[in-house]
Amino acid sequence: MVHEVVAAGPDEALSALRAAAPGRVRAIPVPARGGPAAAAALRDVEFLVLDHDRTDLLPLLADLPALRVVQTLIAGTEWLEPGLPEGVRVARPAGARDNAVAEWVAAALLGLASGLLPAVRDQQHRRWRRAVSSELAGARAVLVGAGSIGVRTRAKLVALGVDVTVVARRGRDGVHPVADLGKLVVDADAVVLLVPATAETASLADAHLLSRMPDGAVLVNAARGTVVDTAALTAEVLSGRLLAVLDVTDPEPLPPKHPLWTAPGCFLSPHVAGATLQGRARAIEAAARQLARYARGQL
Repeated sequence: MVHEVVAAGPDEALSALRAAAPGRVRAIPVPARGGPAAAAALRDVEFLVLDHDRTDLLPLLADLPALRVVQTLIAGTEWLEPGLPEGVRVARPAGARDNAVAEWVAAALLGLASGLLPAVRDQQHRRWRRAVSSELAGARAVLVGAGSIGVRTRAKLVALGVDVTVVARRGRDGVHPVADLGKLVVDADAVVLLVPATAETASLADAHLLSRMPDGAVLVNAARGTVVDTAALTAEVLSGRLLAVLDVTDPEPLPPKHPLWTAPGCFLSPHVAGATLQGRARAIEAAARQLARYARGQL
């Protein structure tokens, strides 16, 4: 008798999950909210597809006896792993959102260099202020992160004429080690952060590193808020010495009265760099492929 795998996921993912292994998968919707009723509904689930905003379900994971795999729909898993029961694996949608994040980074740099981002802010105040802008081609960017998102981002920036230097935890051909970061940023027009949230990357962009960036440089963070020392960045931005384009912050969201909301040199987006329709569709497709592997006993 073929073992039936019970999977659960968001409503929009159910058809893809059912088609992953026809006749071997029963897919049910993830409950709308956590609590005892949700735990009962998920009791037989082995493969759980979880959105990162469903933290209300995390306390229930230890009470799901059949659970074997949690598949996320984003690459980062730091929000999930602390509460993951022993023996339950995490699967990620590798590459699903690379292009989206790379386009956001390119848009951030183009918007700042061209003057579009400052002009949009001026519009809110009905202020018509003409200023000389810059072309992005010829700028020098230090890109911190050599994973698949970093690779895609580098390609887009190079195509725009940007001189890109890549930094990662370990150096290799064409990639500098993170130990070199301090000396690499001293003449950078932009420092782009694309690293995961780990103990090693916490406050990577601290007061010392920021102080080494030249006047007028921009820090672009599409990684996680904890990678930046928020107080140190705030001081640099408020002084007018550095600019910042941030998709993530620490804390997230910032408190309503935090000065970065209104600082002239800071531009914020609400953690949406990877949140495209295409990226989510690819993430669901990746989840279905992983479920098919699990159903075949290959995961």
